[in-house]
Amino acid sequence: MTMTTAGVIFVLTLVAALVAVYKPFGDYMFRAVSGTRQSRVERGIYRLVGVNPTAEQTWGVYARSVLAFSAVSILFLYLFQRVQNHLWLSLGFDPVVPHGAWNTAVSFVTNTNWQSYSGESTMGHLVQMAGLAVQNFVSAAVGIAVAVALVRGFARSRTGQLGNFWVDLIRITLRILVPIAVLGAIALMIGGVVQNLSAGTDVSTLTGGAQTVTGGPVASQEVIKELGTNGGGFYNVNSAHPFENPTTWTNWLQIFLIFLIPFSLPRVFGRMVGQNRQGYAIAAVMGILAFLSVVITNVFELAGHGTVPQAVGAALEGKEVRFDVSNSATFAAATTLTSTGAVNSFHDSFTSLGGMMTMVNMMLGEVAPGGTGSGLYGLLILAVITVFVAGLMVGRTPEYLGKKIGSREIKFASLYFLITPILVLVGTAAAFATGNNSTALNVGPHGLSEVLYAFTSASNNNGSAFGGITVNTTWWDTATALCMLLGRFLPLIFVLALAGSLARQAPTPASEGTLPTHKPLFIGMVVGVTVVLVALTFLPALALGPLAEGL
Repeated sequence: MTMTTAGVIFVLTLVAALVAVYKPFGDYMFRAVSGTRQSRVERGIYRLVGVNPTAEQTWGVYARSVLAFSAVSILFLYLFQRVQNHLWLSLGFDPVVPHGAWNTAVSFVTNTNWQSYSGESTMGHLVQMAGLAVQNFVSAAVGIAVAVALVRGFARSRTGQLGNFWVDLIRITLRILVPIAVLGAIALMIGGVVQNLSAGTDVSTLTGGAQTVTGGPVASQEVIKELGTNGGGFYNVNSAHPFENPTTWTNWLQIFLIFLIPFSLPRVFGRMVGQNRQGYAIAAVMGILAFLSVVITNVFELAGHGTVPQAVGAALEGKEVRFDVSNSATFAAATTLTSTGAVNSFHDSFTSLGGMMTMVNMMLGEVAPGGTGSGLYGLLILAVITVFVAGLMVGRTPEYLGKKIGSREIKFASLYFLITPILVLVGTAAAFATGNNSTALNVGPHGLSEVLYAFTSASNNNGSAFGGITVNTTWWDTATALCMLLGRFLPLIFVLALAGSLARQAPTPASEGTLPTHKPLFIGMVVGVTVVLVALTFLPALALGPLAEGL
């Protein structure tokens, strides 16, 4: 079997599995976030934190709850890293330096999981388990909660209530993320992912040297790293490490976990607004963009350019031989189409155009299918922009799901999509203006690509990087942390503000002039708007970086 054939089978089986679980898993998530019954554990947590589960919140209160929870989480995780040398299972590691602890705390709370450190030689087991892994759960739950709040804005009328953040957070964590994480961790352990509290094992290398290989609670962190589209690895080389990702089928399972929640959330959207066909339309947009990206990335990596890649039939450098080129390219597309950022190959070693695709995936806004929750609300914002553009074409007030898209709504939608490009381009310019681009190992177009990729990743809460750039300095830790904070919470506030505005509206009956938002025409328009927005915003930067390198 050729590498190309194996890659095609890999992708097709992945698509088939996601299609099979779309309806049952989407319905399960719908029941989890919409049900009124409370478990005994949930009632105990509500009493412990002083939450009235029957009280709902306006968009402003919901947003303040998200920000307060995230602020406390950042403070706790920062302090946890700073005192880790006094904790059990510290493995003798020193406290994380202040700027590194700050960057990491912001990174994991914002669901970015950007890592400017080597995990197995920096973090003790307790910090990994009770600090980083916990944030993998709750940061993912925050994204889903905000997406659900936006959908309630479309589904409800004449009310300012969007639900209760604390109830959403607890239900999503306990009913969706934890059960799947337990089953997924068992499956990964069966596949060879380690799960222990070992401080390390001394082994002999092939060259006769000695090396200590650190063990740890890897499987339990690996599963939520992918399921929650987090991406922070237990080991420095992330999912390229055999203890994190031993075989081709564990590689397949990890990609499936990455896509599982984001691709099933449109079903929740359709159920909540009472029109399943609307969910199918959003899922179709996600699927088209994702499929095109996976195919194009594979083509660039399998064809390659240059004498050696053409001679061997693919760009093999920087990729694990147990995954081959195609599975590595598919993994790279999956983690940058979402906010995962995990890697099983060296993105810096991709071909210039293959590496460009990983950047374009993030520049799309990570909506195909995007992160847990953030992908759905990002694509719904794009749908709002699309119906607004369509309304301008025919000269009528645009409507989406019975809600008019007026000046207030389109301002929130526009601000949402302006934030990330501003952070990416200003951050990249600041790095060069202050001379901090000198940490890149490469000059010229590829050096620009490394800096551009770093700020694209941080601002889009992705977390992957072109590894040729060193970012564990005070300047980089501070700059990327600011991008992660602003790139996560400013768009989130605009999403909730839009949800509140929509929820207060009275429903508008559909008429002959209403654009059908469940048909192929609308699906194609959303795809087009998404691509055009990226092209107009980032094409100059891409032309100076990966495109110039490719030419």
